Amino acid sequence: MVGYGVDIGGTFCKIGLFESNGNLLETWKIPSRRENLGAEIIPDIAVAICENMQKNNYSKDDVTGIAVGVPGPVTKNGVVGRVTNIGWENKDVATELLDKTGLTVKVANDANVAALGELRFGCGKGKESLVLLTLGTGVGGGVVLNGEILYGAHGGAGEIGHCKVNPTETAVCGCGKRGCLEQYASATGMVRVAKLLLKEKKVDSSLRNKEFTAKDIIDAAREGDVIGKQVLEQAGFYLGLALADVGATLDPELLVIGGGVSAAGEILREAAEQGYRTQTFHACAQTPIKLASLGNLAGIYGCMAMLF
Repeated sequence: MVGYGVDIGGTFCKIGLFESNGNLLETWKIPSRRENLGAEIIPDIAVAICENMQKNNYSKDDVTGIAVGVPGPVTKNGVVGRVTNIGWENKDVATELLDKTGLTVKVANDANVAALGELRFGCGKGKESLVLLTLGTGVGGGVVLNGEILYGAHGGAGEIGHCKVNPTETAVCGCGKRGCLEQYASATGMVRVAKLLLKEKKVDSSLRNKEFTAKDIIDAAREGDVIGKQVLEQAGFYLGLALADVGATLDPELLVIGGGVSAAGEILREAAEQGYRTQTFHACAQTPIKLASLGNLAGIYGCMAMLF
């Protein structure tokens, strides 16, 4: 038997074909067409999967189903809430994809799916619970407890990026609140903080008087740049604060930092760990904090775990 995994993003949808033994056979991607409130995304996915089935001479009896990771809140029955970056609002992804392919469909939030992938095939292999923070353009979060994805009553479980970590913040987060973790630990948040620090501090910095990205900030920090180091230290502190609350609430076996910003590596992990150890409840203080190991394939492997 084989199955298909789909990781829906704002620019591309990654699709994976895998066997029931966990062997990933192939991956490819198609554009996420966001016009008309993303109306073409599900039909495009259906066409891509049906074409692959035809190419490989698979019948519906050969395919266990399709698992989908979506960048937004998802209820346990596969209904997706508001997904602003692709224009969806209360979309029944599971039913629509089932109607177009005739295959069983499972749907979950993309960070939750990635968390399941790390648990079964990545840095959490052998454990039954972990919490994953995905640091990218925004900050997502995924929770797996007792080997199962935690959805929550409204599909909002694991949205750690919108935990308030700074009650004195005046800037508004993309969610409409102020002081969210995403405002400091995401790629866009780190750039925002760096620009503020450059205005406030009259110090030499390789970031001054140029456009820069989160990667530039990370590289500058590694080279000892004062501003770069301060941005990463602040991001790490707030990560530690949010993870401390997560630890005291859920007490998972493992805390994991993933997403593009996690490429900062140990310098970021150590800053988060320092903040966590000093701020968490004593019973949870020794919970390991690791960097994710599956990279951008975590979602595809999580889809595999959902189906098999």
